[in-house]
Amino acid sequence: MKRFASSVAAFTLVLGLAAGAAHSAPNQSFDAFIRDFEAKAVAAGISRDVYRQATQGLTADPSIPTFQATQPEFETPIWDYIEGRVSERRVSDGRAAVARNKPLFDRIGREFGVDPYILAAIWGMESDYGAILSNRTYIKPVIRSLASLVHQRRGRLAADEAEFIAALRIIQQGDARADTLVGSWAGAIGHLQLIPTAFLRYATDEDGDGRRDPHGSLADALASSAKYLRDLGYQTGHDWGYEVELPSGFDYSLAGREHYRPASFFAQRGVKRVAGREFSDLNENVFLYVPAGRNGPKFLMTANYLVLKGYNFSDSYALAVAHLTDRLKGAGPFVDDWPRNAHFLNRAQRVDLQERLKRAGYYDGEVDGRLGPITARALSAWQAANGQVADGFATLEAYQALRSGN
Repeated sequence: MKRFASSVAAFTLVLGLAAGAAHSAPNQSFDAFIRDFEAKAVAAGISRDVYRQATQGLTADPSIPTFQATQPEFETPIWDYIEGRVSERRVSDGRAAVARNKPLFDRIGREFGVDPYILAAIWGMESDYGAILSNRTYIKPVIRSLASLVHQRRGRLAADEAEFIAALRIIQQGDARADTLVGSWAGAIGHLQLIPTAFLRYATDEDGDGRRDPHGSLADALASSAKYLRDLGYQTGHDWGYEVELPSGFDYSLAGREHYRPASFFAQRGVKRVAGREFSDLNENVFLYVPAGRNGPKFLMTANYLVLKGYNFSDSYALAVAHLTDRLKGAGPFVDDWPRNAHFLNRAQRVDLQERLKRAGYYDGEVDGRLGPITARALSAWQAANGQVADGFATLEAYQALRSGN
C-alpha cells in the first residue's frame, strides 16, 4: 500500500484545478439530480436509453468531496511536491519501465514527434507507470465519479457537466461500457489519465486491436497523450527548459511568461546554465521562471513547458513532469536548493496581500487568496517600484514589507 500512497496525489490533479475553488452545496438530492440531468444529456446528443442504462441504480460517491478538497499540487510548497513525486524510487522504476518498453517508446516518439521521456514522466506522475490502475481505492467507475462531481456543484460546474456528458458519449460510441469505464475520482482515464473530452478527441487505437483503450493498452495511452500534447502546441526538438544561474543584481522584473525572448537576451545579461553547461541554441525563445524567488532554482522555459501546463494547469505538476523527464534521461537533482525556511501566508494574509496590491494599482485579478502568476507579477511590480528585489515570491517577509509600505 505504501507504494501507492505517493501516487494518490497524481489522481487529485488530472483536471488542473486551482486550490480553494469555490464550492457550492448540492441543491437537490442525488436521485433528483440524476433524473433532472437526463434532459441536458439528451439535448447534448446522448440517447435516453444510454443515459438510463448508465445511471440506473447509481449512488453518489461519498469520497468525492474529500478528494476535491485536498489538491496538494496547489497547496504544498513546490519543492515538497516535486521531491515527493520525483523520488529516487520513481526515477529508478521509470528507467526500468522505459527500458522494458523501449521499442514502443521509440516508435511513439518517431510517429508523433514527442519526446518519449516526457510521455514516460507523465505516465509516472499519473499512474506510477500503471501500478495504480488496479487499485480500486483510487480507480473508480467514471460515470459515478463525474455524476457525483456535477451533483456537488463545485466551482467548475460547466466543465464537470461537459466531462460527464463526454463520458456518456464514450459509452454511446461503444468504446467502453458503463461498468468497464474506470478512472480517477475526477474522471480521467488510463495510464496517462485522459479526461473524457480529451479521450473523444485524441484516443487512438495504436496497438491495432480495434479498440481505443488507454486503460488497458499502454500503446494506446502513449499515442493518445502524444496527440494531445501536439495539439496543445508541443514543439518537436525543443526541450521544456533548463535550470540557470542569475548574476548578482539581476533585474527580476524580467521574469514572467508574458514575453518570450531569445536565450541570447538573457545570456547577454549574465544568465548562465548551471553546472557549466552551454546554451544549445541562443536563438531559442524562452521566458524566465522563478518559482521560489531569488533564493531558489531559476529556469529558462520554452513553450513546451506551457504545453505541460495545458495537460495540467498546476506549475508544481508541470515542473515535476519536466524534472522527472530529465531524471529518467540520467540527469541529477536541481543544482540550486529551495528556500526551505521560507514562511508562507495563511489564507487571510493571502487575501489581504491581493487587496493591498489592488488598492495600490498593481493587481487586477480576483481577490481570492490564490497566489498564481497574476499575483506574482503584481507583487514583483510593487517590489520593483519600492526598491526591493522584484522576485514576486509571496513570503511572510514580502507581505510584511508590503504592509509597511502600503
